Amino acid sequence: MTTFVDRVTLYAAAGKGGDGCVSVKREKFKPLGGPDGGNGGRGGDVILVVDSSVTTLLDFHHSPHRKATSGHQGFGDRKDGVSGEDIVLAVPNGTVIYENGEQIADLVGIGTTFLAARGGMGGLGNNSLASSKRRAPGFALLGEPGEDRILTLELKSVADIALVGFPSAGKSSLIAAISAARPKIADYPFTTLVPNLGVVQAGDTRFTVADVPGLIPGASQGKGLGLQFLRHVERCVALVHVLDCGTLETDRNPIDDLDAIEEELALYGGLEDRKRIVALNKIDLPDGSAMADMVEDQLKERGYDVYKVSAASREGLQPLLYAMARLVQAERVAAKAEERTRIILRPTAVDDSGFSVQVNGDGSFSVRGAKVYRWVLQTNFKNAEAIGYLADRLAQLGVEKALFKAGAVAGSEVRIGSGINEVVFDWEPTIEAGAEQLAGFLHRRGEDSRLENTWNAPERVEDVLTEEEIAEQWEYKVADPHTPRVEEIAAAVAEDLEELGDDFDDNAVEA
Repeated sequence: MTTFVDRVTLYAAAGKGGDGCVSVKREKFKPLGGPDGGNGGRGGDVILVVDSSVTTLLDFHHSPHRKATSGHQGFGDRKDGVSGEDIVLAVPNGTVIYENGEQIADLVGIGTTFLAARGGMGGLGNNSLASSKRRAPGFALLGEPGEDRILTLELKSVADIALVGFPSAGKSSLIAAISAARPKIADYPFTTLVPNLGVVQAGDTRFTVADVPGLIPGASQGKGLGLQFLRHVERCVALVHVLDCGTLETDRNPIDDLDAIEEELALYGGLEDRKRIVALNKIDLPDGSAMADMVEDQLKERGYDVYKVSAASREGLQPLLYAMARLVQAERVAAKAEERTRIILRPTAVDDSGFSVQVNGDGSFSVRGAKVYRWVLQTNFKNAEAIGYLADRLAQLGVEKALFKAGAVAGSEVRIGSGINEVVFDWEPTIEAGAEQLAGFLHRRGEDSRLENTWNAPERVEDVLTEEEIAEQWEYKVADPHTPRVEEIAAAVAEDLEELGDDFDDNAVEA
């Protein structure tokens, strides 16, 4: 049964935002108290958090699909919907996150968080959509869908020192002797199938040592197990070559083993700047001690710090531990003295007002833009008034002018959105923003006079009103509503004068 997993694929799905509510307040003596539909609740997020109690990605191996809850739709009486609950997923320290092959996050440090998928925003209710010109909207906005992301999680152990070497070189025995780790130890190759971590105390310095499964020649081409676990040594300060001086194989010796391992590390790449220490293991055996004496000088000539040790008898372990501690301590001091680079965050604006119009090969037009796409997702296309509201927003943003400049004519096919949320319609350039503010009876709640076959609405005002009625409405709209008409003022003045009994010339009053 698998107990250690260091690479998984996570399918993170955030919650959908709740839809806005369409409601009109009705109570005694106030049958039409105005719109009072609340907003929809926000969808839940998917969040990754580094937890010290988690050491493997096994949970995601068994359950790769994780989804947060959606927000509830709004209610009447101006009550907003309940937001969806966030789902918090614990990951090990050192988890690296990739999307489409590119690294997007490196989670190092307990408590580090990463927003894997953002929940959708709730739709506005008709109470929030009401304005001085749109007194009682008969529609509400839909909630935005949550993000769906496919992420690759890869664990890179956070260790200071890494033990590398051939299978059965004694790496597991060594880490068991210097720390409280208890890896599986046996007298056959590939006993270690997963990396083991151990905490070591050398004087005042405490550091972590990683035992990596054995490498063999050809590991860079996928042979053996070591290559898939070499990522766990990328964060290490130094590498300790554990060389087997007591091997029973006649065609092997510590020098050749070191060269073979170094070749595989070079092919893997990224580890050239790591410090190297050589530990000649198994000197408790007579042949092992003799072999260590033979190769010690040759390794020192190459510039290596060489330590003869025995994991079984614990001989020579203290000098090796203090050598590792010195390297770790020097790295930590250098890290503190190093001036930190100033990090400048430039987040992408959520409400991006930009858009573009693209001419497709088939003669249709595609409108691209985050805001335009979001507006389409928020529109309920079963409600004619909501469609008219979308048309107004697009016109105010300048989409219609951009389509006209791009060569669109009446009847041209226009596409907004993508995938299953793509909206395709025939463009009608006569639709203008604010057209709903014509005569009040031209459209009813939930309908829009600009759309065909909604309730057989007339195409032009002239088809319904006479010239006198149009002129009367135009005069009423142009005149200041706070200024009475001159005729009404003259009639009122004449009536007051008659009551006073004064004899005035009517012509003078009219003038």
